Amino acid sequence: MARTKEFDPDAALQAALELFWRRGYEATSMADLVAHLGIGRASLYATFGSKHELYLRALDRYGQAQNPLLTRELSRPGPVLPAVRALVLRFAAEAASEARREQGCLVTNTAVELAPHDRAAARRVEQSWDHLETLLHSALVRAQEQGELAGDRAPQALARMLLVLLQGLRVVGKACADPARVRDAAEQALALLD
Repeated sequence: MARTKEFDPDAALQAALELFWRRGYEATSMADLVAHLGIGRASLYATFGSKHELYLRALDRYGQAQNPLLTRELSRPGPVLPAVRALVLRFAAEAASEARREQGCLVTNTAVELAPHDRAAARRVEQSWDHLETLLHSALVRAQEQGELAGDRAPQALARMLLVLLQGLRVVGKACADPARVRDAAEQALALLD
């Protein structure tokens, strides 16, 4: 007779996501996960596999939570450039805030910590960035069609520049105590949309 799980796998995955997000992959041991999740090591392995598999599932969950928010922000009817500006300024404010500095963005953290040597993690980072770039590109095409963005501007290139800027804001925000650095960079990038 199969034993029933004595814990909620969904809640455990969320708790693992939060721990990995706060501490990073390498700094989080299986012992840390067992203690934080309140689950026996055998149950953890049986449900999620290895620490690496658990991390990838947590990263997937993070993306599933973030993607609809970004889609809503950039797909609203009406003027588009105010939504793009608001997104860039939100990223800058989050990057500059003391509360978010320590934690950062799980995708960006993964890009810096794991992507150079972990193909599965790198694929998920690329998927996340592809999604954001596609949303930005679509928004900028709409802005051009609505006359908000000059016809000689290249929406794809602008979307890529904004993607790199947004990720850069997050990296610099984690390492820099001067919030003016990220705010000034965001403002200068937004000037390119005029």
